Amino acid sequence: MSGFAAMMLARERPLEVAKIPLPRHEEYHPSPTDWRDEVLYFLLPDRFSDERNDRPLLDRNRIDEARPAGLNWENWAKSGSDRWQGGTIRGATSRLFYLKKLGITTIWLGPVFKQRGHLDTYHGYGIQDFLDVDPRFGTRADLVELVAEAHWRGIRVILDIIFNHSGANWLYPPGTPARDDNNSGELIARYTMDSYSRIRWRDRRGRATEKITQAEDGVWPKEFQSPNRYTRAGSGNLGGDTPENLDDPASEYRRTDFEDMRDFQLREPETLSWLARCYKYWIALTDCDGFRIDTLKHVSKEEGRNFCGAIKEYAANLGKDDFFLVGEVAGADANADAYLDALGRNLNATLRIGESRLTLNHVAKGLQAPSDLFSFFENHSDILGTKSTLGKRFVTCLDDHDHVCGGKIRFSHGAASDHQIVAGVALQLFTLGVPCLYYGTEQALTGGPAGELGLPSWREHDRYLREAMFGPEHPRATGVAGNEPGNLDGELPGFGPSGTVGHHCFDVEHPAFRRIAELNRIRVLFPVLRKGRQYLRPLAVFGDHLQRQGPGELIAWSRILDDEESLCILNSHGREQRGGRILVDRSLTPAGSKMTVIVNTMQAGCAGDYTGPYAVGTRLPVRSVEQDGWTADVVEIGNLEPSEMLILSNHVSVDKLVLLLGGN
Repeated sequence: MSGFAAMMLARERPLEVAKIPLPRHEEYHPSPTDWRDEVLYFLLPDRFSDERNDRPLLDRNRIDEARPAGLNWENWAKSGSDRWQGGTIRGATSRLFYLKKLGITTIWLGPVFKQRGHLDTYHGYGIQDFLDVDPRFGTRADLVELVAEAHWRGIRVILDIIFNHSGANWLYPPGTPARDDNNSGELIARYTMDSYSRIRWRDRRGRATEKITQAEDGVWPKEFQSPNRYTRAGSGNLGGDTPENLDDPASEYRRTDFEDMRDFQLREPETLSWLARCYKYWIALTDCDGFRIDTLKHVSKEEGRNFCGAIKEYAANLGKDDFFLVGEVAGADANADAYLDALGRNLNATLRIGESRLTLNHVAKGLQAPSDLFSFFENHSDILGTKSTLGKRFVTCLDDHDHVCGGKIRFSHGAASDHQIVAGVALQLFTLGVPCLYYGTEQALTGGPAGELGLPSWREHDRYLREAMFGPEHPRATGVAGNEPGNLDGELPGFGPSGTVGHHCFDVEHPAFRRIAELNRIRVLFPVLRKGRQYLRPLAVFGDHLQRQGPGELIAWSRILDDEESLCILNSHGREQRGGRILVDRSLTPAGSKMTVIVNTMQAGCAGDYTGPYAVGTRLPVRSVEQDGWTADVVEIGNLEPSEMLILSNHVSVDKLVLLLGGN
């Protein structure tokens, strides 16, 4: 623990950010050499793990027995939408060994900052105090301990932050022009191009109060207690990011409140500086390694550039030379590209959560041609870098907590097998980009029961992406009552996977977990799989010509680094075997040479001795074939099982081979 952290934890949380004596020139945990070496894991603290370790493991073959008798599915859905489930920071710390075994190198921790006590904003995006941890998650000391323990285990930590808006810390006064209130019982102010003149702060129970007198009132720190810090423009259209107004800092989607949360007026002098200083405090206190920046699209490019530049410079002064900043830019991937271009070196990467995430899902399930996914890289390489360095500029997502594009349901819902998710993860891990797994992916969580059962807003509501992996019996009580530890709502079931309660699903023997852990292990051993150039390979099926294949066939691509070629082969069909002849680089992997199997997910998923084809260490010959007057060098793969993967390498040292064989 740093001297600054020890000093700050010995005191009450700061009341004014201006008075925090931020350190500089101290020794902090360094940044990685290259963020492409990392595998991220995004978790929502409320839904990941609590501190109990006495619940039994969920038996997927007897799932009905883990559901409460007479389960009311609407109550289950209500629990997931409106209540805290009880996950904590210390709960996440208790599962670091699990994440290490999976091969995770960086945790992206959902927001843990203090929320309004009377609201059930378990997601953490409605901040009431920018200098404290929400007590339902734990304490500042718990967060410092999580980062320190993670660093000790070789895992970095990225915090999720918000500087576009605060929580619903004040109310518009009576008489404000209102929109339909959607039966919420609260006035929703109609959007205006000007600013409403008055606001009313909220007390600890959410009622209007004229003065902020205690920690639960209004907003903290004190620097944010001026009405001029907020646009006060009401609630308008958040999705109006058209090409013609993407560069307009006064666009409606940038001035409106974010749902019931309150938009900051970042053009007001010092607002942006105070927000940046709040997050500098969290860097110094926790020794974290980066930030995921929420709602970046909703601030202007200049404001984003200035904020990110301030954070980058401060982190560098603490020895964090590449403090990772990844932005959430909702909407089309073109919007994300625009922010990368505008913010330059001040922003490491953006999240790929637009149409490319949907394409990744469909290609992995054999529903869309591989070329549709790989063309994304080809189309962007000229703008953002070469075919190898492009991977530094975006974070790939298969599932996340929002699904801003497409239906709000996990990849594994309706999957063909208990490990089809591995096909999607493999495409993330071994194509360009920094891969990010979403909590529960490694357990093939489905977001809901096998049948829809008439669940409210099925495929339309975020709750179906956010099961609680630890299997709480009941959620916390609602509102202020839920702030008391152990005060649960016995009328609602916990929001465990598929309606289960009282059972956790941290299963290190799950077929998906075993396969993903092995893929992560191999990714560490071979730099070519992280940093190599990338080429989608033609292949021939059933004696046909070498060509790019459509949906549901083998997907093959090479990663090339110097003279090393690794050939990644994935069966995208979820139910049938696939095979074919695959083109390789004849200058690096010529006919007469051999390629060594370094990954076989069938073998990784096998609990006992593996007796199937293509065992790790097997050497496959490269041979020449004639096609339309030209000669091609190919590797032939027989019947690869559904949703399984092989990786072959043309250069494997004896030492590497020992490591490979020792891990199987």
